[in-house]
Amino acid sequence: MDLRAALTAHRLVAIVRGDDPDAALRTVLTLTEEGIELVEVSLTGKSALTVIERARQALGPGRPLGAGTVLTASDARAAREAGADFAVTPALGEGIGAAIEAGMPVLAGVMTPTEIVAARGLGAAALKIFPAAQAGGPGYLKALRGPFPHEPFVPVGGVDEDAARAYLAAGATAVGVGSPLVGDAADGGSLTDLRARARAFRALAEEFTP
Repeated sequence: MDLRAALTAHRLVAIVRGDDPDAALRTVLTLTEEGIELVEVSLTGKSALTVIERARQALGPGRPLGAGTVLTASDARAAREAGADFAVTPALGEGIGAAIEAGMPVLAGVMTPTEIVAARGLGAAALKIFPAAQAGGPGYLKALRGPFPHEPFVPVGGVDEDAARAYLAAGATAVGVGSPLVGDAADGGSLTDLRARARAFRALAEEFTP
């Protein structure tokens, strides 16, 4: 898949991490039903690879599905086998090269200018500013866009609706959103509430859709 184009088109990545695999699967499917096109299942969730595999079976081959918290080469290979289309990392590491070798574009975690340059050298398709709130928020993104005006930045970490709007207004290609969107749905919480949050975030993202 063309991850950069997908991020530009949809502006939002939903991050699913939970302790109830069945609930996590329901969360993924509910998000996609509500028009959230890019969903990442974090490998730190319980039975995450099984969740990815079951989600792939339910969604079919044409719907993008990501694996998050890909740290090692074995993580990358297992995620690909389970059916992931793209990989997301919290930092630079061996998972990036292994994911690319397996045919998955990578949203690579970075914080500093040095890491941005390194991630691009490793072949990352897009750059995840993480943890974005601790890095300095939208002001830090604006500062990075000075020396890196064309890089596809995706802030992640502490991104609620207000922060998402601020990051996108500051030039982020997309934002990654976990608990402010998913809430407790991946642990068995209300899917009705999840649908309401998904609609709100999707409407926000659409404000910035080219």
